[in-house]
Amino acid sequence: MHFGLSAEIFGVDGIIVLVVVVLVLFGSTQIPKLARSLGSAQKEFKKGLEEGGADDPGTSTAANHAPPSNGTTGTSV
Repeated sequence: MHFGLSAEIFGVDGIIVLVVVVLVLFGSTQIPKLARSLGSAQKEFKKGLEEGGADDPGTSTAANHAPPSNGTTGTSV
């Protein structure tokens, strides 16, 4: 089955073309800065995911939210 040019761009030739385009657009001096920025953004994103997961009440242990053992709901009438 032949998918055409759009599926073939991810081959070796496509990667080479992509690298050349990035070099032309950003220049060789800006690429290290861009890589550092992407790395720090990824680090901050992962840190935010970990902090958000710690704050989520659905991820706490079941022992903290165990129902009463006598079968009541904890409300008095």
